[in-house]
Amino acid sequence: MATGNASTGGGGNPEKNSAGTPKFVSETEQDGPLYKFFTNGLKDIYFAEKEIKDGLKKMQEAATTEELKEAFEDHALQTMKHISRLEKVFRSMGEDPEAKKCEAILGILREGEAVIEETEEGSMTRDAALIIAAQKVEHYEIASYGGLAALAETLGLSEASNLLHRTLDEEDQTDRQLTDIAESFINFSAKRDTDEVEESSSRALKRRGTAVH
Repeated sequence: MATGNASTGGGGNPEKNSAGTPKFVSETEQDGPLYKFFTNGLKDIYFAEKEIKDGLKKMQEAATTEELKEAFEDHALQTMKHISRLEKVFRSMGEDPEAKKCEAILGILREGEAVIEETEEGSMTRDAALIIAAQKVEHYEIASYGGLAALAETLGLSEASNLLHRTLDEEDQTDRQLTDIAESFINFSAKRDTDEVEESSSRALKRRGTAVH
């Protein structure tokens, strides 16, 4: 049996058996409610990441600017890494990777699809709206990975905790990148587009008013 210090209550590393799976402090800990809640959370985010990968492809195709298209492409590639990393988390616990349908992420992704339908193709307003939709996805991921990483540490699953923290850091970085893109030029460009539309509408109304008189 591999040697190691069994956790006595905090975030220590549990011993592992000859198969390399964690040996919990008590025989029932792996069947306890907190462990079950943790594994259900992993199944949720595993399902979510697979759905997000497909959703990001739609956002990439719908985006106007090359900068945002590239950001969505990078995030989709990163998401594939996160799916593989989650599979490592499952295996580190002696579990098979399993997805559980997550209604929360499906709702968030439906909002993104609505943004595409409700905004004009090729407009900066669409890009501004897509960034907000994508950041809603990011914030769901950040909340999920942050909570799961903390629970893994509490359960003494140090390898799982480290893997989840790595993904959390990358999600934070992606969220900041989207904010930078929005604040650097897209939001201002979307406002300019709106001003131009309003000005054009105002001129058209004035012309109609002059023609009536």
